[in-house]
Amino acid sequence: MYAQVISDESGTTVTSASTLSSELRGAAKKTATVDAAKEVGALIARKCQEKGISQVVFDRNGFLYHGRVRAVADGAREGGLQF
Repeated sequence: MYAQVISDESGTTVTSASTLSSELRGAAKKTATVDAAKEVGALIARKCQEKGISQVVFDRNGFLYHGRVRAVADGAREGGLQF
């Protein structure tokens, strides 16, 4: 599971997180689970807060809003990001 924050003005990636990130590697035995996706959301929220970003737009890129996609959003909201 991957998540990234992209600046609309410059078109560059501000920060990113994934289940393969060094902060999460080894934390979960399986990376394709809802729990792992929620951790990715929480990690992206922490990285955004470190950069002073508190509000983002959640773009699911056509994927249905359920399962792991929803878990990323829930983790990010619990981490303090606003959509």
